[in-house]
Amino acid sequence: MVNRMDISRLQQQSETQWVMPPTGRMRTPAILYASPELIRAMDTKVLEQLTNIAALPGIETAAFAMPDAHWGYGFPIGGVAAFDAEAGGVVSAGGVGFDISCGVRTMLTGLMAEEVRARQQKLADALFYAIPSGVGSTGAIRLTRPETDRMLVEGARWAVQRGFGLPRDLERIEHHGEMPDAALEHISEQARKRQQDEMGTLGSGNHYLEVQEVVEVFDPATAAAFGLRKGEIVVSIHCGSRGLGHQVATEYARLMLQAAHTHGIPITDPELACAPIHSREGEAYLGAMRAAANCALANRQIISSLVRDTFNRVFGKMELPLLYDVSHNICSEEEHRIGDQVKQLFVHRKGATRALGPGHASLPPEFRAIGQPVLIGGTMGTASYVLVGINANETLSFRSACHGAGRRMSRSQAAKQWQGRDVIKRLELRNILIRSASARSVAEEAPGAYKDVSDVVDVTERSRLARKVAKLAPLICIKG
Repeated sequence: MVNRMDISRLQQQSETQWVMPPTGRMRTPAILYASPELIRAMDTKVLEQLTNIAALPGIETAAFAMPDAHWGYGFPIGGVAAFDAEAGGVVSAGGVGFDISCGVRTMLTGLMAEEVRARQQKLADALFYAIPSGVGSTGAIRLTRPETDRMLVEGARWAVQRGFGLPRDLERIEHHGEMPDAALEHISEQARKRQQDEMGTLGSGNHYLEVQEVVEVFDPATAAAFGLRKGEIVVSIHCGSRGLGHQVATEYARLMLQAAHTHGIPITDPELACAPIHSREGEAYLGAMRAAANCALANRQIISSLVRDTFNRVFGKMELPLLYDVSHNICSEEEHRIGDQVKQLFVHRKGATRALGPGHASLPPEFRAIGQPVLIGGTMGTASYVLVGINANETLSFRSACHGAGRRMSRSQAAKQWQGRDVIKRLELRNILIRSASARSVAEEAPGAYKDVSDVVDVTERSRLARKVAKLAPLICIKG
């Protein structure tokens, strides 16, 4: 039975900002962005985890939860926290998660919805055949040890050099598709082994590939700059670093338990184990995490190439340019203004999206005057959204926004409540085609297992974390 959050424990600072002031060992407040309804839908463990994060050394400003927050490993999903290495700040494997650099990329097709509906069955079957999905799925690519190492250092650039996609894709990916300072010496042989046959695969759980229609435009000028037009079709890919990322997270979560004890960091929750950023263990994890992030970026790049090939077979020659690629589970070293100072901070985003505002130097030139595309995934049968970053979020969330709807029940609870085949049939009645290797996986990811993504996005906008640009509705969903 889920224990829902007691809203009376929080102080309401604005329409959507709720604060728990520091108590006990907390060094900073805990801040949630949510409506009263979304807070009451959250597990009480979200607040418990935020208070634990707020007690960690070197935390800056506050421990934050996005509107889609729910209980996770160590950090809540939807958790954001920044740490100052010069003030003894820490890095936590639980603050990044097991699927390192899990994220979403969206591609433009230029096709109108009626063109795709005319070949919907054929396209669904072709995509399901072309992109391996499900637990333990493997692809056609077999990596040698030297190729694995190149991929872990070069990320999406390695994939492009292998013929998967185009060099211009790299400009539309965070870190230009290659997270710097990856450290191969901190990737175990077991992690490498788990990935050697998994490149170009979706995996399982909440991962998906969706063919989506732009059904509503909220900001016509920004939508046009992003290449989004009502009635046109886009493709979104949601996946991460597969077995390699999971192995890295597993190994370093265990190592950090020892490191916390060695460095005298009191830990009330073993899942929140951490190490000082300026320590042997902290630097090793960051190097390994960056390599795993490059694995995820390369994986999504390969899948996008397979999608292009599939559309070319079904519809004829077409480009499918990349709109953007965002990571949801990452720790990034970033520059942030804190009062009258500029600090280098290590920002953990776990189930949260970077949302840079206009003028940021990291943005592609064509988006620099507009802001970063922020891609918000739906829940198989529900809407997805494209938002844009705004500068107001710098002081509110370290330039972060939500990443999806957020679960309201566990996978096991969902599997007890729904049957996968029934979910598929109901969605087919709405002309949404589902292709999955596992009926149980469909049941676990049933739309009713999640909060309403439209509510989450509305609160995100009202909180000034990002602004709505367009709403997407699914026509085809290939489920992991």
